[in-house]
Amino acid sequence: QVHLAESGGGSVQAGGSLRLSCAATIYTPNTYWLGWFRQFPGKEREGVASFYTGDGRTAYADSVKGRFVISPDNAENTVALQMNDLKPEDTAMYYCAAAASAWGRPLAPSVYTSWGQGIQVTVSS
Repeated sequence: QVHLAESGGGSVQAGGSLRLSCAATIYTPNTYWLGWFRQFPGKEREGVASFYTGDGRTAYADSVKGRFVISPDNAENTVALQMNDLKPEDTAMYYCAAAASAWGRPLAPSVYTSWGQGIQVTVSS
C-alpha cells in the first residue's frame, strides 16, 4: 500500500521560487522512483523530475533543467522539488507519484502506479 502527500504549492510572481514536498508511505519495495508531474488544463500529464531512492539517480524534463532540483528532503521518505526562476508557463497542477521501476522511462507517467492528489502552483507575470 502506498500513500503520497504533497505540500508546499501556492502562488508566486515570475522569477520567484517555491518548494514542493512529497511524503511517501511505502512498505514495499524499499527502493523506488518518486516523481513530480504536472498537468495543464486540457493537456496530458507530463513528467517534470524524478528521483530514485536506491542510488540517487535523477531525471529532469528539458523545460525545467537548470531551474528545478529534486532531492531528498529532511524527513524520511520525503522528496522535495525546489523550483527556482518560475515562469507563468509553469502554472499547473503538480502531482507526486511512485513507481517500483521506471523501465528506463523515469519521466513517463504511465510507469507510475501510485499518485498523490495534486497541488496547485500558480506563477503570475
